[in-house]
Amino acid sequence: MHQIKRKLPGFWFTLPSLTLTVVLGVYPILWAMRFMFFDYQGFGAERFVGFANFDRLFSDREFGTSVANTFVYAGGKLALTLPLSLLLAVLLNRAFRGRNLLRAIYFLPTIISASVMSIVFFILFNSYNGVINQFLLKLGVIDDSIAWLGPDKAMLTAILIAVWGAVGNYMLLFIAGLQGIPADVYESASLDGANGAQKFWFITIPMLGPVLQMVMMLAIINSLKGYESIMVLTEGGPIGKTEVMFLYVYKLFFPISTSGSSDVQQIGYGSAVGFATAVIVGVVTLVYFAASKRLNRLY
Repeated sequence: MHQIKRKLPGFWFTLPSLTLTVVLGVYPILWAMRFMFFDYQGFGAERFVGFANFDRLFSDREFGTSVANTFVYAGGKLALTLPLSLLLAVLLNRAFRGRNLLRAIYFLPTIISASVMSIVFFILFNSYNGVINQFLLKLGVIDDSIAWLGPDKAMLTAILIAVWGAVGNYMLLFIAGLQGIPADVYESASLDGANGAQKFWFITIPMLGPVLQMVMMLAIINSLKGYESIMVLTEGGPIGKTEVMFLYVYKLFFPISTSGSSDVQQIGYGSAVGFATAVIVGVVTLVYFAASKRLNRLY
């Protein structure tokens, strides 16, 4: 009884957050999982269809395309964001005038709304009267406007914008990790004749290992889940070149008629697609966890 009384204050402190988690997290998931087995369009009666939604899922080419696009988007974002974040962290971890200002500038995109950021970049990258095309034309670098949001370059543009928005967040995490490395380790290496590259590869990277694992996990999950900027920039177009998984799920629940997709809500099928995307993200995360356990042996 005494132990229960001791634990009660902690329970009351966690109750509000636990309630919000159940109401805003667990309940919507269970609600959506129920409709996976129904044909329901948001209005009217719901009709039980069993596994018909999953049968449709396996033959849905648009979903397959969205999965492939998601891995291209996530892979490109990770390949650019992580090295750039680490490089900036190493540079801005040194003592020099204006260091904190530069850190704030690089971190600023992280706190800007994805929708606002995407609207600004849409104005910059617009194929016809975009600021970037006009600037390059005036300089004589190009003769014709570049279709930055066209079929050939839309995905690359979306990746570059995503990198711009994410690099500052991971940079600060890397800086926190770098500041936890004792300075005398580098001093000892200098006395042994180690140069800058040797210090980086044999001291910084191994001792930054736990932070690097955490950053990689966050980056992988966020890259697979990201869709907001793509929705504002291209709505998944042109011709599905930037359609990613979570944007496809969003369209099934909240149709975007201007993109040429169906303007009918498909909550039943959308729930099945949402469940499939969650499974894909979960599998990728588990694979990463399994690989990271092997990396732990290096630290």
